Amino acid sequence: MTTFVDRVELHVAAGNGGHGCASVHREKFKPLGGPDGGNGGRGGDVILTVDQSVTTLLEYHHSPHRKATNGKPGEGGNRSGKDGQDLVLAVPDGTVVLDKAGNVLADLVGHGTSFVAAQGGRGGLGNAALASARRKAPGFALLGEPGDLGDIVLELKTVADVALVGYPSAGKSSLISVLSAAKPKIADYPFTTLVPNLGVVTAGETVYTIADVPGLIPGASQGKGLGLEFLRHVERCSVLVHVLDTATLESDRDPVSDLDIIEAELREYGGLDNRPRIVVLNKIDVPDGKDLAEMVRPDLEERGYRVFEVSAVAHMGLKELSFALAELVAKARADRPKEEATRIVIRPKAVDDAGFTVTREEDGLFRVRGEKPERWVRQTDFNNDEAVGYLADRLNRLGVEDELMKAGARGGDGVAIGPEDNAVVFDWEPSVSAGAEMLGRRGEDHRLEEARPAAQRRRDREAERDEAQREFDGFEPF
Repeated sequence: MTTFVDRVELHVAAGNGGHGCASVHREKFKPLGGPDGGNGGRGGDVILTVDQSVTTLLEYHHSPHRKATNGKPGEGGNRSGKDGQDLVLAVPDGTVVLDKAGNVLADLVGHGTSFVAAQGGRGGLGNAALASARRKAPGFALLGEPGDLGDIVLELKTVADVALVGYPSAGKSSLISVLSAAKPKIADYPFTTLVPNLGVVTAGETVYTIADVPGLIPGASQGKGLGLEFLRHVERCSVLVHVLDTATLESDRDPVSDLDIIEAELREYGGLDNRPRIVVLNKIDVPDGKDLAEMVRPDLEERGYRVFEVSAVAHMGLKELSFALAELVAKARADRPKEEATRIVIRPKAVDDAGFTVTREEDGLFRVRGEKPERWVRQTDFNNDEAVGYLADRLNRLGVEDELMKAGARGGDGVAIGPEDNAVVFDWEPSVSAGAEMLGRRGEDHRLEEARPAAQRRRDREAERDEAQREFDGFEPF
């Protein structure tokens, strides 16, 4: 059964915001209590946080669907809805967050580092918050916004100072077991190591971590063997150690050719050319291995490599290797640029930036894109005439109608607000300036041509009553 997973696809959904409440205060002897609808609560976020106690993504491999809780709707009596609870997901140190296209969204390194993977929706305003001098008793409230929904990819890249690379059964697991307190699985067959192993090494005053990467073979950078899955764990390491087997039983292999093949795979993978290398000739406790090590060492040193002859089984040459690695790690840490405090960048809004755009498409449709118009549309209850009229007022004040006119829009033209896959389309009619006297009863707006049937019947009855009153007023008795 798989116990180590370093790449998963996660389906995250933030909580939806709660709807606002449209309510009027009712109390004995207070006929004009006014609006008292509360606001909806905010939806919960989905947050990824680095936790040092987590070492694998296995939990998300088995449960890839994660959703935060929704905000509660507002209630009468000026009671706001409860905010949704954030969903905090613990991830290992060194987790990279990517979108489906492979673009890096965040690189989570260091305990406590967090990233909001999905933002919760805003809660809708109640009619108490929407009341104004022009609209003293709104008969509507704003809807809560839906939370973010999407797919992300989590990749784990081991955070270590030194990486041991080499062919399967070259002795990497044995080497890390004697250099540190790590206890990896060791056996006399290839691909014993199926997951990266980490160990902590102390050499003098320097303490560093060392990673045992699963064995590489020719074509690893193209997906052969286990190399493609675990080469990413080498990216963060400051020092690379080539562990070469000097006592291999395969007749077509030797330490120099093994080194050339592994280096070719590292170059093919990319991004590792600037890492210092050390060559370890392992298994010198075997007589043939000692002779082969002495034979190839001059050739390797001519290439510029520092070469160490060791035996993990006999504990030979380990101290010199440990201190040499500590020296390279200390140098890499000293050369690393110091982390600067995060700068707060303020980007003021341009004077001529309206916050939205109006474009005319080939089919004659006018499309409005912008954060505010799209958010206002999502918050509008289109079953409520007054809410639709309020949306029209907001768009007019923002300048959307002026831009539509400049773009050549006329009454009756189609206007879409939002992206192509989720837009609200309507036939545009220019608004007329109006005050509160143009508003009817709560939930109605006389400026809308298509009124509800019940409202239209009421208006017809009022018109008949007014006509009868005028006829009665004009009647003169004999």
